[in-house]
Amino acid sequence: MTESVPVRCPACGREHAYSPPEYPCVCGAPVSVPVPLGGAAVEIRHRSWEDSWTEVACRACGADGHWPQPEFICACGATIRLAVAEGPATEESSAPDRPAFRPLTIRTAHDAVACAAQFLCWLGFEDVRPAAPRSANGVDLRGPEIVGAVNPATHPTGARGIETLWLHGLSENAIPIAFSLAGYDRQARSRADELQLPLFVMDLAGTPQPVNDPADLLLRERDPGHRD
Repeated sequence: MTESVPVRCPACGREHAYSPPEYPCVCGAPVSVPVPLGGAAVEIRHRSWEDSWTEVACRACGADGHWPQPEFICACGATIRLAVAEGPATEESSAPDRPAFRPLTIRTAHDAVACAAQFLCWLGFEDVRPAAPRSANGVDLRGPEIVGAVNPATHPTGARGIETLWLHGLSENAIPIAFSLAGYDRQARSRADELQLPLFVMDLAGTPQPVNDPADLLLRERDPGHRD
């Protein structure tokens, strides 16, 4: 998410914290129109179609896109347009950027498994296959490099589930990765840290988040911009 910048309304003098919105490039990466710190803000009294758009290149793929000019409506009723910074809309990077993960809304247990599979594919794991229905041994996802368990229940995952998943990873020479909607109890967290097993939680909007150091490490290692 882009950082907010302080802006003063030229009409009434009120202070605002403006966060430039992000727009999806055709490549899937987020693009925001860069707003400079301390840039000029002007009140719009007469709007034209041409003045409402600006051209910004995507840092991920380099494609030029036309995006709405950064604007907001002050509480006084004035429409304020902000200056646009020169240069790329995203952070500088010498390495290729990974497109932003596209969440999958979770309404059913099947959605949770599909979301986890989509997330692992986004991380770069190939040929990740959901098990449907869930296998009796508790493994929901398999790939050449990984085995995964997804707990869509309303109760936290316990240590037994973590140990079972770790044993599957050991026997199949694969990375064990756990996902849970309700999180993990204290024993499960402790056991996962001992076994260096990545833990992720998912919200109903379908965005997995790392909850322990092994999961953070996995994200860094699978990041195209990571450098040892």
